[in-house]
Amino acid sequence: MDRGGLYKLNVAVLAGGWSDERSISLDSGRACAKALEEAGFTRVELLDIAADDFVKSISEGGYDVAFIAMHGPFGEDGCIQGFLEILRIPYTFSGVLGSAAGADKGVSKILYRAAGIPCPRGITLAAGEDLDASACDQLIEELGLPLFVKPAANGSSYGITRVTDPAQLADAVEFAANGGDAVLIEECIAGTEITVPVIGNSNPQPLPIVEIVTGAEFYDLKVKYEPAALHHIIPARLPDEVGALAQARAVAAHKALGCRGCSRSDFIVTAEGEPIILETNTIPGMTETSLLPDSARHAGIAFPELCTRFIELALEG
Repeated sequence: MDRGGLYKLNVAVLAGGWSDERSISLDSGRACAKALEEAGFTRVELLDIAADDFVKSISEGGYDVAFIAMHGPFGEDGCIQGFLEILRIPYTFSGVLGSAAGADKGVSKILYRAAGIPCPRGITLAAGEDLDASACDQLIEELGLPLFVKPAANGSSYGITRVTDPAQLADAVEFAANGGDAVLIEECIAGTEITVPVIGNSNPQPLPIVEIVTGAEFYDLKVKYEPAALHHIIPARLPDEVGALAQARAVAAHKALGCRGCSRSDFIVTAEGEPIILETNTIPGMTETSLLPDSARHAGIAFPELCTRFIELALEG
């Protein structure tokens, strides 16, 4: 479809919902709706999926495509994607399976390893499963300290604890369990924190690597939503061969999870130049200063053009 026809489509931007990331999603939704209007789309409507009339609005609104600007449960985990499949409305970003696989860090790690992508050592605890004192001691002996404890299926650093003392582990597991059905306990990888955006469907391409610089113990909620200029270095300060390896692994992760449209994989690059993958976001933050749009801008892709490309990728089939 040429751009003239594309701009005549009726676009529903889906945001909000019930997750911890509701307000962030609404910010992304408003930014994407504005960008699509600036690009030339004549009918763009922002819909909060938590609204009482959402089902009626989306099913009877005559929308040609849905732009998903949701984060966390119900938005990134395949739920809204399955609903849109039933309504036969094309939508941006990954499908049901890719979204579900990307949202569950335990499942993601299985697929990373199968694709030969190094990731941190660790274990996943099922809902209600506890670690007794002996198991805690053994885990710390194997993985060392500090450890990261996080919900297996939540986003934006919610529920994460950096454990530096064995006495913290049980409380950290309980805290993470409040954010989901399973808990991930991982070794702490020291090094340079980077993120690698990828755009595309069958032939995904990496964007410039973003190096994340913080004064915090890790890239936590407070840091994530401070101005990008304080924390983003683009391109990342890496040797060319290390950067190329990180980009190749981000593309491999995109393919391994079955992502479409875009993804953004987070890595720690060790002192030896080894990019270790942490997770993949199937719907990254979508404000103009978020990581993926910031990277795209450095590649010469303005935010309205980026959002337009996501609509085009959604309609590829």
